[in-house]
Amino acid sequence: MPIRLVLGEDSLFVREGLRQLLRSDPDMEIVAAVGDLDSLIEACDRELPDVVITDIRMPPTSTDEGIRLAEDLRERHPEMGVVVLSQFCDPTYALALLEHGSDGRAYLLKERVHNRAELTAAIRAVAAGGSLVDPKIVEALVQARTSVDRSPLRHLTAREREVLGEIAQGKSNTAIAESLFLTKRAVEKHINTIFLKLGLGDAQDISKRVQAALILLSEPGAAPPRPMPNRPMPI
Repeated sequence: MPIRLVLGEDSLFVREGLRQLLRSDPDMEIVAAVGDLDSLIEACDRELPDVVITDIRMPPTSTDEGIRLAEDLRERHPEMGVVVLSQFCDPTYALALLEHGSDGRAYLLKERVHNRAELTAAIRAVAAGGSLVDPKIVEALVQARTSVDRSPLRHLTAREREVLGEIAQGKSNTAIAESLFLTKRAVEKHINTIFLKLGLGDAQDISKRVQAALILLSEPGAAPPRPMPNRPMPI
């Protein structure tokens, strides 16, 4: 029995290219090909395919429809495999796809799809309940993990990271104390410890705050702070 496929891709050119690519494989059968999320959900419910191949971004919002579909199918059709095709090498998307389990899930960069062998390998893997992640994504994940492991921020406690986050927003010690419900003296002690752990003990006070904020913001996955004031950081 061939593997029954539903294809979701908003670009007609790419969709037809994938259709032609897979049509020549006797073990694959495309039972539906659509261009938006609503149509893809409908096709999945109607056709009950073995595997869904979906672009990561499709109408109506063109943000993360493929990831959300995979999560939805895990609840409604847990036996259905999903191959997400993406042009993004950011490992954040792959982590979101695999957050609740990797069984029957694959994340493949679109640059791979011209190679039928790589695409069909991903399809076969998820059809059998396995998983596959593009090697470039794995490399990016390893690099991000290595950067975190080497970061001096790993020595900070959770409270110290909170204080550093407030510093990165340009807040004074008094404002930090009010925000975190600490005494000003406690904030000063946390900040002194932060500077020591980050190796900033010999810098000037304002320079310490700026450098500490830059270390935080350079960490992979760091959330951007609120806009900093157009003036030197207060002491």
